[in-house]
Amino acid sequence: MAKLKPLGYKVVVERTQAVEKTAGGIVIPDTAKEKPEQGKVVAVGKDVEEIKVGDVIVFGNFAATEIKVDGKEYLVVRQKEVLAIIS
Repeated sequence: MAKLKPLGYKVVVERTQAVEKTAGGIVIPDTAKEKPEQGKVVAVGKDVEEIKVGDVIVFGNFAATEIKVDGKEYLVVRQKEVLAIIS
């Protein structure tokens, strides 16, 4: 994470894994998986309040910008788009 530093009121999130199977045991193909709008915070901008590294957050459906760093996917979310912190 040393190469990615969010600015201002932004947080960098690592998306949680999508559900692989239904409750009945049916395997969901990658193309049909719904990406969760939650993830673990891996970096915060200097102006972010209340959110810290390690928090699991929920954010709006179209609130994140996807980026890749060293082959790994991350999301950049503005603090005002964060809906809740899961504890």
